Amino acid sequence: MDDVLGEEWLSHSVDLLVRLVETAGALIIFVGAMTALVRFVVVGLRDRRTRAFVPVRLGLGRFLALGLEFQLASDILRTAIAPTLREIAELAAVAAIRTALNFFLAREIRQERAELARSEGRATPDPVDEPAGRPS
Repeated sequence: MDDVLGEEWLSHSVDLLVRLVETAGALIIFVGAMTALVRFVVVGLRDRRTRAFVPVRLGLGRFLALGLEFQLASDILRTAIAPTLREIAELAAVAAIRTALNFFLAREIRQERAELARSEGRATPDPVDEPAGRPS
């Protein structure tokens, strides 16, 4: 009887954690989208050059990448307790898709940041914006 209650409690606890992490990921993406929207409108009213919107895209990209990491974490948590082979396969597929999205998003952010640095006459991108441990 204790095992059943323990497993049930653990299952409910992990389910709550999954919901919290999913909510955090969705909130991060939402905040990023709203921030980008406000910045887009402000930049659009001030400067209509395409190059002026690059920092807005970079900011949104960082929020999207972070939100995707949280969503992946929730998927991993979901399969933490006695996963079936089907759940493992679904997690692998979702993880592969999200990892690919993150990879291409991070690459685009690096390229845009480097292009922005070149256009502003700097030799390298701003090191403050670079993730730790990743060369530009």
